[in-house]
Amino acid sequence: MLRGRGRLPLPISTPKPQDATQKVADALALAIHEHRLPPRTKLGEDEIGEIYNVSRTVVRAALQSLAHVQLVEIQRNKGAFVASPTPREAREVFEARSLLEPHTARSAASRATPRDIEILKDHIAQEHLALDARDNGRALNLSGRFHIELARISDQDTIGQFIETLIARSSLVIALYCRRENALCESHAHHALVQSIADGDE
Repeated sequence: MLRGRGRLPLPISTPKPQDATQKVADALALAIHEHRLPPRTKLGEDEIGEIYNVSRTVVRAALQSLAHVQLVEIQRNKGAFVASPTPREAREVFEARSLLEPHTARSAASRATPRDIEILKDHIAQEHLALDARDNGRALNLSGRFHIELARISDQDTIGQFIETLIARSSLVIALYCRRENALCESHAHHALVQSIADGDE
């Protein structure tokens, strides 16, 4: 299911179990965000362990961490699967984002440094490169990361954690219910937002 389809990054070196767990979790999360592992995909512990040259204990811990942020569902006697939000959950995810993201954008406008603006502009440039390459999965992930970066700039850790979880869930929702190209934020909207933040508009 996972091997031979270009879905997962290359194996990793793992000097410490804790580091290995995080690296496996990060690699799986990226593949889910970029839709290389779509909702309902079975995540076999043995196969993942073989790909990354880690023990089942490490894989299990990585899957548990992804279940904690609702990217993975662990079903008793069946194993782990990429999560599959319901239509109701999908609506709730985007309603929550519509409430939180304008607040973080206003807060970011009052706190952003010149370096923050540079980071946001570089982020948009990377998003454009992905779109030009027709890599919609990567572009979608970068679009979500843009909003996570805004939350970082706003310096509101609790809200930022909520937004990061919502962005992750959004990727699953889009994979299930939307066409990816229609789900991407329009590039000029991100440009306008960065310009507004650079101008200090609240």
